Amino acid sequence: MKILIVEDDRVVGQYIKRGLEEAQYHADLVDDGMEALRLISGGQHDLVVLDLRLPGMTGLEILRTIRDRGITTPVLVLTAQNALDNKVEALRAGADDYVTKPFAFEEVLARVEALARRPKQLTSAKLAVADLELDVGSREVRRAGRVVELTPKEYAVLEYLLRHPGRVMSRTLITEYAWDYHFDPGTNIVDVVINRLRKKIDLGQEKKLLHTVRGIGYVIRA
Repeated sequence: MKILIVEDDRVVGQYIKRGLEEAQYHADLVDDGMEALRLISGGQHDLVVLDLRLPGMTGLEILRTIRDRGITTPVLVLTAQNALDNKVEALRAGADDYVTKPFAFEEVLARVEALARRPKQLTSAKLAVADLELDVGSREVRRAGRVVELTPKEYAVLEYLLRHPGRVMSRTLITEYAWDYHFDPGTNIVDVVINRLRKKIDLGQEKKLLHTVRGIGYVIRA
């Protein structure tokens, strides 16, 4: 089992890392929120131990972003924020468990083991709306059985919309997903990519799947 520890206090982070490795887990340690988001989004870890106060991006922002992206990796929050409101906010943002500092490592290990025993959520390897299909494993996209060639950013935007069928997604959310916050929110890059997708997916099709909701964003629906 591969665990990602996100902790900006190197002493605490190394202590947790060493304890998990002694318990026969593989553990990686990062101290920056943006780097943590990149690694979690890469899907290489089975569980995340997450501090809430981080440079670059807070733990709550990470939680909300990965859950909005459909990432179901279990997250154990480990933080000094012990107020009830903090716990409720983190759990509602997508945390699976919550431990406050100071802590006993035995408790952290027990909670990691409990999360590891949970059955993994079964997710479909394919996302589909009407006759549009996206194979997550092969990254192949088809419309009415015909292969649609997409650039990496076109694929990322389409995947995001297909993970939320029928839900209007704002330009900001799409930008955060496909570009990991690295683009100026004032850019029209999302509109450019959407227009290219529309030409590749809907052009010549009787049924249009990609729709604009003026003033809000975009939605994919049958």
